[in-house]
Amino acid sequence: MAPAISSASPDKKPLNIGTALPYEVRTAMHIKGLIPSAVEDFSAQEARALEQLKNKGTDLEKYIFLSWLRNTNINLFYRLVLSNLKEIAPIIYTPTVGQACQEFSHIYPFLAPPNAVDGLYIPLNEVDNIDEIIANYKASIPEGCDPDTTVITDGSRILGLGDLGMNGMGIPVGKLQLYVAAAGLDPSRCLPIVLDFGTDNPKYLDDPLYLGIRQKRPDDNKFYDATEKVLKALTKAFPGMFIQFEDFNTPHAFGLLEKWRDNILCFNDDIQGTGSVILAGFISAIKLAGIPARDHRILFVGAGSAGVGVAKQLVDYLVIEHKIPEDDAKAMFWFVDSRGVITANRGDALADHKIYFARQDNGETQCKDIAEALEYVKPTALIGLSTIYKAFNEKILTRMNEINTTGRPIIFPLSNPMTKAECTFEEAMRYTNNRVLFASGTAFPEYTVPETGEVRVPGQGNNMYVFPPIGLGAKLAKPTSITDSLIFAVSKSLSNTLSDDEIARGELYPRIERIRETSAQVAAAFVHQAVREGLAQDQYWIDLVNANPASSATSKAPDGTYSQAVLDEVVKRMWAPAESAQQLLLPSKLKL
Repeated sequence: MAPAISSASPDKKPLNIGTALPYEVRTAMHIKGLIPSAVEDFSAQEARALEQLKNKGTDLEKYIFLSWLRNTNINLFYRLVLSNLKEIAPIIYTPTVGQACQEFSHIYPFLAPPNAVDGLYIPLNEVDNIDEIIANYKASIPEGCDPDTTVITDGSRILGLGDLGMNGMGIPVGKLQLYVAAAGLDPSRCLPIVLDFGTDNPKYLDDPLYLGIRQKRPDDNKFYDATEKVLKALTKAFPGMFIQFEDFNTPHAFGLLEKWRDNILCFNDDIQGTGSVILAGFISAIKLAGIPARDHRILFVGAGSAGVGVAKQLVDYLVIEHKIPEDDAKAMFWFVDSRGVITANRGDALADHKIYFARQDNGETQCKDIAEALEYVKPTALIGLSTIYKAFNEKILTRMNEINTTGRPIIFPLSNPMTKAECTFEEAMRYTNNRVLFASGTAFPEYTVPETGEVRVPGQGNNMYVFPPIGLGAKLAKPTSITDSLIFAVSKSLSNTLSDDEIARGELYPRIERIRETSAQVAAAFVHQAVREGLAQDQYWIDLVNANPASSATSKAPDGTYSQAVLDEVVKRMWAPAESAQQLLLPSKLKL
């Protein structure tokens, strides 16, 4: 996201650093006497902003404050975020962004100054004018700030909240803030987009303050035709743009990815990103569970795009890493949806994406819910992407612990936001006698074991561990496409970033405070893999990788490794907020 610029302003590159402007600059800009006389350093501004943030009474008020700050002083915003990432990430993204999306039409005027440009809102009835819309956007941004990364949604399946229509814009905005904070993408070249294609949610159609178009969603033919026009226009206007599809409904999520993944540089975070980050945690969990990989029985609760995407990546891992034949690996998985365990002979017409994992070995047995599935499957791992709050209740968690006496139970309640999570970390700890290997989709507090006083940190399978370095790696290497093996390399690399201390504590993911460090490592592994597979198009990175191979292996197999030379160059290209006004006033010496 470029810094929000008023579309009426003749100056498209303001020095929006407020009281940090040096006195001589104020004189040159003829604003002497128009702002307080104190010339502050950035640390003083940051302290004031943090004080104001802490004084806000609710998380939604904090979200609104931070949005306004980002749109008026982007350098200060990212200084504040990076200094307080653990506390602020849940505000600018999950779980608070869910509430912000639900309220988006009501809070929109207070997120940025009037007429500020902070993304594209593309109504269905204006798709034929997409070139004009893009031209308007280009005219509103500073010269040299053409976007090279976008997150695009139609708001049809926001987190676990359903169809929010145009209000889903909060998701692309939030995701791109994490691209910048976690992996150092240039915020001036990030573009959030919402396809305002209507909504089937009567709550918003009947809301007098709703800001989207008031009509039902189009049929599939019209949806795909309109989306194609938008994507072709974007890639024509911004060649090589990295496009992340986000929070489309399940059939459209799979349909868009299948249609476009080999034609443009694109990625679906719900399918590929979720699968990648959960695979990384699962790799770590398998090492700690005490059960051989091929002996695991994995039960998924929820069979949407995210769940199936995760499971397919776990299958790939078992095939590649543990040399288990694909049919045998697939047979290690069971899925429960709203009708029970998915089987080929259940009697209903299965959605296309569910067919791959439909059981054909169940005979006449049909399980109608989680409890019955638990007794039938006796799983070693229970993974929730159901958006059903408390689906993993005391009975389910206790039974998982009883079933897994020879190994530690793996329990991943991955649904977002917290109000949709299948269980909490505290519940998982209490009902498994503190034996659980845990990762969640939303942040939970640490848990203190009453008997010992030991403080346990919950793993969070947060996609922000993977989509920012994927975006950074894509910008650098410019691969022709994002392949499954590239995503696999990202998972392997992320699992390898755990420190010795984190491993010793049984943690499944690195601490969030280290995310800039781990993002650089994962992006370096991505670049290496892109070159190995012959996908990379940027000659600088091709030459650098070939001159500095990650290992002696000549195989293209994704192992998640990288060389120090490539890592060093990746780090140099990560954007960071300025440390001083003087630094900000100097032109950038190194561009992506």
